[in-house]
Amino acid sequence: MNHLKLYIGGEFVETGQKLSVTNPFDNSLVGETYIAGKEELEIAIEKALLVKDKMRDLASWQKYKILNEIANKISAKKNELAILLAQEAGKPLKYALGEIERAIQVFTIAAEESKRLPKEYFSMDWTPAGDGKEGFVKYFPIGLITGIAPFNFPLNLAVHKIAPAIASGNLIIIKPARSTPLSVLELAKIIDETDLPKGAFSVLPMDREAGNQLVTDNRINMLSFTGSPEVGWKMKANAGKKKVALELGGNAGVIVSNDSDIDLAVKKCLIGGFAFSGQVCIHVQRIYVNENIFDEFVNKCIIGIKKLKFGTPEDPNTDISVMIDEENAIRVETWVNDAVSEGAEILYGGKREGNYFEPTIITSTKKEMKVCALEVFGPVVTIEKFMNFGDAVKNVNDSDYGLQAGVFTNQIKEMNEAFNELEVGGVIINDVPTFRVDHMPYGGVKNSGFGREGIKYSIFEMLEPKLLVKNADY
Repeated sequence: MNHLKLYIGGEFVETGQKLSVTNPFDNSLVGETYIAGKEELEIAIEKALLVKDKMRDLASWQKYKILNEIANKISAKKNELAILLAQEAGKPLKYALGEIERAIQVFTIAAEESKRLPKEYFSMDWTPAGDGKEGFVKYFPIGLITGIAPFNFPLNLAVHKIAPAIASGNLIIIKPARSTPLSVLELAKIIDETDLPKGAFSVLPMDREAGNQLVTDNRINMLSFTGSPEVGWKMKANAGKKKVALELGGNAGVIVSNDSDIDLAVKKCLIGGFAFSGQVCIHVQRIYVNENIFDEFVNKCIIGIKKLKFGTPEDPNTDISVMIDEENAIRVETWVNDAVSEGAEILYGGKREGNYFEPTIITSTKKEMKVCALEVFGPVVTIEKFMNFGDAVKNVNDSDYGLQAGVFTNQIKEMNEAFNELEVGGVIINDVPTFRVDHMPYGGVKNSGFGREGIKYSIFEMLEPKLLVKNADY
């Protein structure tokens, strides 16, 4: 069993309140840590502010060295970290290993970006008033950042906040999900071994009172939150004058056009729809298939689902395992049953056993059904027909969300129409919206978020520009 202390301002600390972390697959105890309250948060804030100037003044080579060292140390512990992640999140090992690889990439990319932080020189003499003057813009760290990470990618989505903060010379306090804090606390042990100034980084699973303070405390300059829209927009409303970045998920749509590679589309949609039981912000949820290939597409999807292997998360051959808890599995079951009672048809799946919900395909849905209108965050996809491409685009757009969309087509005209007309943060051609590499700009519109992640883009969010105007000749 893993016994991990909190990491507060460069020290590993116990509190009076223990937190047990269990494996969602069999409810076995994975490890223990502690819950932080307002007292521990206060220490983390005070220690961070003590090294604010030191972090701001770190040279590029120093940040580069720290970030690369973290990447190398994660790589050396990759298998150990992947097993821990699989156990605490119920994530199949193949996907847990992928998450660790991505965390390594994030720190490696952040190391490179730390050497090219933005700055600008420009002439002032575009107007007579600017004669003889020149301008410089330098970007400065915003200060203390709080990052709130969800359970579904407990390490990598925390890393997407930690690595850019270090690269840009900022301070950061991470609040992991209480169901999955262990992998980030293991990361804290790795970061503690580097030359990062003590106090610049803390990891605190928190009680509700302390968590609320992360949002409202004026000493905190930025809030970066990944989670549900209901929570995220409420946080933004309560955050006062601090900068806010929100990544809030969605009900991602896929269009499969008449001339697309059906086998490729099926293969990608099965992964996008059912990897980690659909508990992914860019999980494939709504699929729109040209009516001429609809039956073939559905039949091939069902054949593919039947080949998915259910099993324990630690088994490297497992394709699909349990959801994070029974409460969410029951919620998904209820949404599916509600859809059926309103006229939808289950083409495959639909059954629940404990935390496990079968990979499920539904058709004959209506846009008002929860399985369509809301973020199902489970192993459920809807598949519907369309006649012309423009109608499919309108169907994808008919949503309160707009994170990413996938389009399978071999026509440049359809690709351009999708890019110009889809109301999303990213359009992925001949792949699913679940596609993400860690240096690309990532975020959504409408109810899906505010701001962008992706290392360079996160760094921009974490910096403030300052202008210097001087006489050009002295």
